[in-house]
Amino acid sequence: MVLFVNVIIDSLYGLSCLATHGTLGTAFLEFAGPSLLASLVLTWATARWAPHSSRLLLPAALFLNGVGMLEIARWNPARAQYQAYSFVAAALGYIAVLKFVPRIRELDRYRYLTLLGAITLILLPLAPGIGHKVGGARLWVGVGPVSFQPVEFAKILLGIFFASYFAANKELLTVPTRQFLGRPIVSPAVIAPILAAWAFAILVLGGENDIGFAILLFMLFMTMLWVTTGKTSYVLSGLLLFVVGGFVGSKLFYQVHQRIGVWLDPWSSWAYAHGGRQILEGWFAIAAGGLTGTGIGLGKTGRWGTEVTSDMILSAIGEELGWIGLLFLFLGILVIVGIALRTAQKGTSDFSRLVALSLGATLGYQTFVIATGVFRLLPLTGITVPFVAYGGSSLVANYLVLALLTRLSDESEAPRLGGEITLLSFD
Repeated sequence: MVLFVNVIIDSLYGLSCLATHGTLGTAFLEFAGPSLLASLVLTWATARWAPHSSRLLLPAALFLNGVGMLEIARWNPARAQYQAYSFVAAALGYIAVLKFVPRIRELDRYRYLTLLGAITLILLPLAPGIGHKVGGARLWVGVGPVSFQPVEFAKILLGIFFASYFAANKELLTVPTRQFLGRPIVSPAVIAPILAAWAFAILVLGGENDIGFAILLFMLFMTMLWVTTGKTSYVLSGLLLFVVGGFVGSKLFYQVHQRIGVWLDPWSSWAYAHGGRQILEGWFAIAAGGLTGTGIGLGKTGRWGTEVTSDMILSAIGEELGWIGLLFLFLGILVIVGIALRTAQKGTSDFSRLVALSLGATLGYQTFVIATGVFRLLPLTGITVPFVAYGGSSLVANYLVLALLTRLSDESEAPRLGGEITLLSFD
């Protein structure tokens, strides 16, 4: 399967080279050779340390990664080189997780350490001297020549913490133990985390102007709460709190007001000058591609469009590969999310099931939030398409998620052998 994916991606890159330069040249070999080598190394590592894991997880990720690299290399070679270095780091991280995390349940022992790490990473961009803004959002940390987005790694730690917390408090969240106005309710001490999650999302929204992460954090929390308890009242209460917080945020924070204003009317002159142009360019690019696309290497959106390798990479892919190409892209992500949900169903413990759910939901919600932003179903955010869009921090974090899912899949599919049976005689 990995070789088949490499053939597809290399063929598409070859067509792109022919369309843009008229020849394959050395660029094709520089692209195909290292990608094949990296794919084989990752396949070997998976077979070595997770032999029972799903055989579709890694190929799906490599397919998404390859399609993204095609567009990044086409429109911004400098970014493509940086993305290649990031892929090396991501591959090393993938191998390290498989080797040094032999059992996922070992992470359950570090519940509050993962929470502390996540909070530290989220607040790090606010630190003076190292945190800085890009595109209006204060998400970046720079130390010397190295800069990264800590929030990409914080979402993994938060997912692990949520899984550990809900697995340990499942009964307390479900069974009423108190009375309020004559009606049974659960302990307020157990409900407190939902209020803390809401407040924390608003804190991130206001302090860092990061709408995308605030939405992702709350969607993840509410999903895990609903799956753990089965109580829709929690979800409805949480949604109400988030709507109220979003309304307040739109009045207090300019970044939120701007994104919502552009979303409501991207055609106005004010919206065009404050981000609406980006959305409109994306629509025209996707419309130009139609059902089958203009052909790989024949698109033009990168000549005049903005952020076609990051926020609007779906529009670049839609132009050259059409709606059919976008469909296959979304199917690749659905394969990973579907395997995560299947792994959650077959998990060996509540913790492992909830970790699989959190990781799969994170990738699924990321794709949902950015795709609906591009198609104007929700305000556009700076969240990246997993494995596809440009971003070293995002790519490394996504491969760490993939490694954890691979480990969980291996545990769920491994044969469970019973111990030795000894017959006792009392004669």
